[in-house]
Parts: sequence; C-alpha cells; structure tokens
Amino acid sequence: MLGPMTELDPEDQKIITLARSIRARNGVAEGAAVRDETGRTYVAGAVVLPSLTLTAVQAAVAQAKAAGATGLEAAAVVTEAGEPNPVDLAVVRDLGGSGTPLLLAGLDGALRSRVEA
Repeated sequence: MLGPMTELDPEDQKIITLARSIRARNGVAEGAAVRDETGRTYVAGAVVLPSLTLTAVQAAVAQAKAAGATGLEAAAVVTEAGEPNPVDLAVVRDLGGSGTPLLLAGLDGALRSRVEA
C-alpha cells in the first residue's frame, strides 16, 4: 500500500543517496540500499548476467543476509520505474518482515513513494 509522501528522516535520505550513487557509479538501470536492524547499510546495483538476473533490491538484501543481518529497518531503490517491483517488496518482506518500508525514488533522488512491504 502506498504511504503518504512525508519529509524523510536523515537515515532514509542516506539510503536513497547511496542507492543513487551506486546506480550512477556502476552505470546500471537501478540502484538500491538497505539498512539492517543494527543500522548497517548495504548497496547494490541490478545484476544482469546470462545465468543470473537480480533486481538491485534483491542484490542488496542478499548482501545484507550474507553478512549476517537478521532484519531490515528500511530499503530504498532508485529507478525509472513508476511502481515498486512486487519481487522487491517480497524480498524486503522476507528479511524485514511485514511493514518494512521500501522507498521508491526517481533518478534525481526525489522520493516517489513509500510502500510498506
């Protein structure tokens, strides 16, 4: 469900900025960042290989889980897409639980929506 657009707290703005920078640095279609239950952040770009395709959010959540994260506080994705990817919502819910926010931002870093996974 789409949440109201409100002013972001600094920690949420940080993960949007990180997602935007990984996207630009790696020249990928989308970038993502997640914040785990301890406040650590993980960033990733979309992965497109002949044998493996991951959204940026999937890749960032995989990094967090591989590093030992047991939960998520929030996730952000910078993309041209106008709506959140259902796969992204599912993977955020898998590690973060129901109600974990996914922040969807445009390429300029402006928040488009906040969706509870």
